[in-house]
Amino acid sequence: MFKKNLKKIIIGSVVILLPMLAGLILWNKLPELLPIHWNAAGEVDGWGSRAMVVFGESLGLLAIHWLCIAVCFADPRNKVQSGKALGLVLWICPALSVLMGGVTYLTALGLQPFSMDKIMFIFMGLLFIAIGNYLPKCRRNYTIGIKVPWALDNEENWNATHRFAGKLWVGSGIATLLLAFLPWGEIGFWLSIGIILAAAVVSCVYSYIYYRKQLREGRW
Repeated sequence: MFKKNLKKIIIGSVVILLPMLAGLILWNKLPELLPIHWNAAGEVDGWGSRAMVVFGESLGLLAIHWLCIAVCFADPRNKVQSGKALGLVLWICPALSVLMGGVTYLTALGLQPFSMDKIMFIFMGLLFIAIGNYLPKCRRNYTIGIKVPWALDNEENWNATHRFAGKLWVGSGIATLLLAFLPWGEIGFWLSIGIILAAAVVSCVYSYIYYRKQLREGRW
């Protein structure tokens, strides 16, 4: 499976390193300290040295990217996994790297057109929508999806859980996107956290209720 996806892995790794290349090109224009953290209101509250940010962020995400790939590909059930489900694992870190690098450099140069909280709401909303679209296509495995015991042990439960969770996560994504256009500031941040937790918990609860229904009907 690794060889089959090697081209995508290499391209994704190169994309992750693009912000580092951009940082080197912009090196003399960047200040000595660059933003590395934003608070819930979208304001910068943490700074790092130019070298740490330019090299550290990209290399750190590259390490996380390869760790996720190693864990995912080590799962024997993923040998027959949907290509679209694997695509999420292969492209989340590259997308995050480009976003973080772009926002960091634009903020440092005073060119950021939108506040950080709005950017994150948009990114998270689109990510949830993508996850919601791919969850129903995800086959049983130990690393991707709603991995509760009763879903892992029963294909019918797994499929029903992920069809339901897919719709729920798409709805959560749309709700998160709306937060980007509402003047709620820090409240919006905590609402987005609540949306994430609610989507995860409700998906697990639905799976358990479906499991109990299967037991009552003798389908387990």
